[in-house]
Amino acid sequence: MIRIAPLGRALAVAAAASLALTACSGGEDSAAPASSAPAAQSSSAPAADTAQGDGVLTVGTLLPQTGSLAFLGPPEFAGVGLAVKEINDAGGVLGKPVVQIDTDSGDTSTNIASQSVDKLLQQKADVVVGAASSSVSLSVIDKITGAGVVQISPANTSDQFTTYNDKGLYFRTAPPDVLQGRVLGDLILADGNDTVGILALQDAYGTGLADNVQKAVEGGGGQVVEKVIYDPKAADYSADVAKIKEANPKAIALIGFDETKKIIPELVKQGLTAKKVKYYFVDGNLSNYGTGKDGFPKGTLDGAKGTQPGAQVSDDFKAKLMTVDPNLKDFNYGPESYDATILSALAAIAAKSDAPKDIAAKLQEVSSGGEKCKDFKSCNDLLSAGKDIDFDGASGPIEFNEAGDPAEATIGIYEYGADNTNKNVAFNTGKIAG
Repeated sequence: MIRIAPLGRALAVAAAASLALTACSGGEDSAAPASSAPAAQSSSAPAADTAQGDGVLTVGTLLPQTGSLAFLGPPEFAGVGLAVKEINDAGGVLGKPVVQIDTDSGDTSTNIASQSVDKLLQQKADVVVGAASSSVSLSVIDKITGAGVVQISPANTSDQFTTYNDKGLYFRTAPPDVLQGRVLGDLILADGNDTVGILALQDAYGTGLADNVQKAVEGGGGQVVEKVIYDPKAADYSADVAKIKEANPKAIALIGFDETKKIIPELVKQGLTAKKVKYYFVDGNLSNYGTGKDGFPKGTLDGAKGTQPGAQVSDDFKAKLMTVDPNLKDFNYGPESYDATILSALAAIAAKSDAPKDIAAKLQEVSSGGEKCKDFKSCNDLLSAGKDIDFDGASGPIEFNEAGDPAEATIGIYEYGADNTNKNVAFNTGKIAG
């Protein structure tokens, strides 16, 4: 089980305190619970534990091109693409260019992810970057790790992965939800909201994060007056919103994905506007909704806040991502995808092998404990000189622990303006003890 060290709790409190000074100053996922039973193997997929290096590092992406997390796809694909370009411009890995194969993860309402994994295994992917959705990853993790291939997610935050039997092959560059839940819960309380309603989608991500938010709120002296776990495939959310309205909370924590676009209008329709009750979002729905035909009426989200794991995305890094995809509007998990790819390459170099099991054995080593470096070329130069390295990436220090989770993490706090877009108001970094 994972626990937050005292510094982790201090991080959550600091996040709220920092915000107070500044501001006063996971695809529509299936409602069915995820199973940890091994996924059925395609007849064309490699047998378990047969993945071997062939001298070429092949990175496959399993990221959302369709489904309820499709808005996360563009920055994630761009992050991988930028990393591969920089790696290859610097000479590649083991003297050969890295190969990138892109596939769609879809969401758990389809079988797209499983089909994509079959494709990646057939094409001898050594590392799979993805999925974005925790439930999608839970549906394919056994197929990927069972084939002896490394999986690194840039966005999975479900606590289930910390203790999952993944053969030592699953890693993530995003922190577990236990940290985001505490930061968000303490933020809600720091804003003066002692009664809270929670609307969360029914999947591993939604229910897990909802539980962590509730623990933080109640642990801080607040009260969760209603917690509604909703079906993300529901035709409408009037009944779910009505339950929240009846409980009369001062704040609503909305934990969901693309269906947020339907829930917000229902909240407004039932009188729970942002002027009457405070909205709080999470990484799954912290998008720039805008105004006009494709957005919400001006002022709909004015004053709403939210949390997003990940360090500040610098203007320079955003510009680099946009050389890969000039149409980017959101940058969520782009840095984490970039870092996952760079770390895979550095681990292969440190291992002098592209065999997945060798890469996995070196990921913790190249992410912690050595000489600091922040880009592929400088890290590669240090490795070539026989040095131990500690890659600190665009998403933060990372430092994988024995569970494959980042030992340190950054949580950003964001606030919406009248134009229904959000801006950062604080970043805080803390350690997670596992």
